[in-house]
Amino acid sequence: MAIDKKFINQFVNISSKAALSSFYLVGKKNKIAADKAAVDSMRSELNKLNIDGRIVIGEGELDKAPMLYIGENLGTKNGPKFDIAVDPLEGTNFAANNLPGALSVIAVSEKNNLFAAPETYMEKISTSVKEKNVIDLDYSIKKNIFNLSEYLNKKPENLTACILDRPRHKKILNELKKLKVKLKLITDGDVSGALLVTEEKYNVDIFLGIGGGPEGVLAAAALDTFDCNFQGRFLFKTDKEKKRATEMGIKDLSKKYELDEIISGDTIFCATGITSGDLVSGINIDGEEFTSETLVTHKSSALRKVIKLKQKII
Repeated sequence: MAIDKKFINQFVNISSKAALSSFYLVGKKNKIAADKAAVDSMRSELNKLNIDGRIVIGEGELDKAPMLYIGENLGTKNGPKFDIAVDPLEGTNFAANNLPGALSVIAVSEKNNLFAAPETYMEKISTSVKEKNVIDLDYSIKKNIFNLSEYLNKKPENLTACILDRPRHKKILNELKKLKVKLKLITDGDVSGALLVTEEKYNVDIFLGIGGGPEGVLAAAALDTFDCNFQGRFLFKTDKEKKRATEMGIKDLSKKYELDEIISGDTIFCATGITSGDLVSGINIDGEEFTSETLVTHKSSALRKVIKLKQKII
């Protein structure tokens, strides 16, 4: 079954309004308020849709997040059953400090086709290479880089790897530097980081490292339409995290997930810029109107483009 194309504009509208709500708090040094503004807007707009929606990736668990929590039901209930993944403000620090790259992100699939990811870390890797046995989470950094180098017919020093700039990545960074791979270090926002492999214009050959599990699933939704490769493995540190994962139906806690195990069937993905970044430009307000840019994918129609919208501020 395909998701009706009429929903594309509806979800673009939702992420655009959430981005606008958060934009008013850009640079105010309050990431919690900026996040809450996006959450409140997204929840309100989703509840107006003629869908029977369920949040599978949201702003945490019921006891931690009053809105858009995992398991929350949304919509009028008059319409198709959808699984929904949201990150109303991806890059909270970017928004709080008026830095590039803050996004409002939503992904939608038909019921039971989107992996319900716990709030935990995930080891992940993405590239544009679909062929098996070229890039793999189980390979060493050296093997992945040499395989990619050979496949793309580029020397390792002409490859660019995108990775979150975190102390936990020191070993990976040292290995990449030894191999003379160019680095694109990001301080936040690993949904957009994973998506930089989708097009040559971004000049990123591989995204890797440890980031948020929910963000991994969101990125996978878009990477699927771009026909790119993604693998993820959840990392559970505490017994509480392991118990939560088991309750969510994860049987093998050390399993490596392929893209088609994370996302299946048809999807819509929208990422609207709050502040301008690599993928899209940020919100621009002109009098009583605002302009937004949204990276949109719709798998069944092979749609993958940036949509620019000018709307009245209501």
